[in-house]
Amino acid sequence: MFEQGLTAMLSVATDPYLLFLIFVTTILGVVIGVLPGLGATTGAALLLPFTLTMDPVHAIAVLATIYVSATFAGSITAILINTPGTSAAAATTFDGYPLAQKGEAGRALGVAVISSTVGGIFSVIILCFAAPLLARVAYEFRSPEYFALTVFGLSMLASISAGGAVKNLIGGIFGVWLSTIGAERVTGIERFMFGNYELYEGIHFVPIFIGLFAISELLVQSKTVNKIVNTVSMKAVKLPTKEDYKKIWKTILRSCGIGTFIGVLPAEGATVASMIGYSEARRWSKKQRRIW
Repeated sequence: MFEQGLTAMLSVATDPYLLFLIFVTTILGVVIGVLPGLGATTGAALLLPFTLTMDPVHAIAVLATIYVSATFAGSITAILINTPGTSAAAATTFDGYPLAQKGEAGRALGVAVISSTVGGIFSVIILCFAAPLLARVAYEFRSPEYFALTVFGLSMLASISAGGAVKNLIGGIFGVWLSTIGAERVTGIERFMFGNYELYEGIHFVPIFIGLFAISELLVQSKTVNKIVNTVSMKAVKLPTKEDYKKIWKTILRSCGIGTFIGVLPAEGATVASMIGYSEARRWSKKQRRIW
């Protein structure tokens, strides 16, 4: 049975038409991912009508490819201009942009490429061999477990950035307040809408992250109008060296486990996984304030 499945998988993976679709969709996903306001979900929704006439295997491959490529591409703008293309790339700005300011944008992008590739392959392998077990664990997650995960996520805010524990917690409380805006899903009670029904479904991630990162970066840059500053330069993407691999392999493996576990849980996603992964990377780092 296993040999038959492996043979079928190899026959599909070597299909020239499928490889062409994956190549084209990867480029399209990268373009969508680097544009703030668009994301992996939007890209998949745009391609959905085109997949209705495709073979099921080709359709699934196209949708999966554009999702993962767009999610990765959000780190490109996060590193180069301090503005995440997707909400999942918000944590990339913490260390990626400072590296770019030091002239190591290519190195940061190379690490992002390798990390995303290893994480994707790891999650697929786990899904192939442990999907029933993971589904059972996710099914057993109830309100107490979600509450504990929420408390853990809020507690990690105390150390996720260099602003100080009090400022970080205040920012976390502000974020919780923003998430309560809109109608409550079960009862329909309106919260903090003040008669504005455009807020009925709440404030989405994209406007919040554009406001937090893009607008704040614009205000910072406005102070340097009459100053000579060094712009971020990059010749090409630089793949990690052996020394880099020695520094990051533990972080990559740890984040693979966190991302796979968080991704299985309903109502969670890449944003939660990236924040928890970054928090754990800083906690295990000898430098504490930064990963590198």
